[in-house]
Amino acid sequence: MTFKLHRRRFLTGAAIASTSALAGCFDPLLSNDAQVRGVLEKANDLTYRAQRLLLGSDNLAREFAASEIRQPMRPNGLTDPQDEDYRTLAANGFTDYRLKIDGAVERPMSFSLEQLRNMPSRTQITRHDCVEGWSCIAKWTGTPLGGVLDQVGVTSAARYAVFSCFDTLENGFAGPIKYYESIDLHDARHPQTILAYGMNDQALPVSNGAPLRVRVERQLGYKMAKYISAITLTDRLDSFGEGGGGYWEDRGYEWFAGI
Repeated sequence: MTFKLHRRRFLTGAAIASTSALAGCFDPLLSNDAQVRGVLEKANDLTYRAQRLLLGSDNLAREFAASEIRQPMRPNGLTDPQDEDYRTLAANGFTDYRLKIDGAVERPMSFSLEQLRNMPSRTQITRHDCVEGWSCIAKWTGTPLGGVLDQVGVTSAARYAVFSCFDTLENGFAGPIKYYESIDLHDARHPQTILAYGMNDQALPVSNGAPLRVRVERQLGYKMAKYISAITLTDRLDSFGEGGGGYWEDRGYEWFAGI
């Protein structure tokens, strides 16, 4: 009997296996100057290149029918940030929220939630695949990130989009450590990469990332930052967090989690 392994399932399984192993590593082993970290980063770069070849340039993630939404979108990670600035915005229905976009752009700007909602939008029903092994289908509505980037004018120096978030996940020696994530400009301009403000025909709930989260449909769930406060365009990632490109990447997860 011939067994055909679906590419998405294969890559999801591979990512779960690799990140699960790395999640158990000791912090000293993964310190920025450790030899082991250098080896892991080289392996990550190889994974990135290989998965880029498999995924193709603008191939779309599978989209589903509304009838296939059989359960509420499962919240994960932090689901109710207690940061004072976030609580103040949430108490006012996010009417004072501003998304700041800066860095390697020609026109640093900020956008209100209302402005984002008035931009061209995209609705897509996709499957969220978590590194923990579960998946969930939901409908997402938001404005394509590529169109927002066109408004600020991305410079030729930019290679990555870094998402800063409101939610504090832990307190370090230097102060609160907030969630952050990053993607390359290829994924930032993918037609299914949206800044989502709606879910299942309702406003995005706090438990799922209100007022704004990014959907990067061809990657695992930890890449889809919630509670976004700002987006910075940059040519390098080593000045953010611990230099890994994301909160979980700083703790050993792969930076490119394509599926």
